[in-house]
Amino acid sequence: MRTLHYPHWKDATPDWRWPNFSPYEMRCRCEGSAYEARCQCGGSLVIAPQFLDRLQALRDRLGFPMVVTSGYRSAEYDQAIGGAGVHPEGCAVDISINGERAYKMLVAASKMEFWGIGLNQRGKGRFIHLDNSDEKSRPRIWTY
Repeated sequence: MRTLHYPHWKDATPDWRWPNFSPYEMRCRCEGSAYEARCQCGGSLVIAPQFLDRLQALRDRLGFPMVVTSGYRSAEYDQAIGGAGVHPEGCAVDISINGERAYKMLVAASKMEFWGIGLNQRGKGRFIHLDNSDEKSRPRIWTY
């Protein structure tokens, strides 16, 4: 999958074509976190345009806001927070969502061929992870 690399998320603004998502919300979130010194990416951004096209199509289909809580993560930041290595590819997001909207998103995302769908619908911080990683050896749908 082709990716675009930006040294800082602000550098992506001229190329941005996804109206319901911003470079800011898709950036590595290490800045200002306890992991900033370890990561040192400086707010970089890597995106897979094909993935964001599919994510925008999902948003258009659902017709309600999708709040991205985690998009791109540098490899260092992903490792520091215990990630599984998909976010650094620029083709993964975690969306804060619950209830009926979570169900609707799950159904629509599976029909739209998102390869990885992770569900966390217990307690606080409920979310759905979506990705289109080329790694097909892991489960397609899982729970946290």
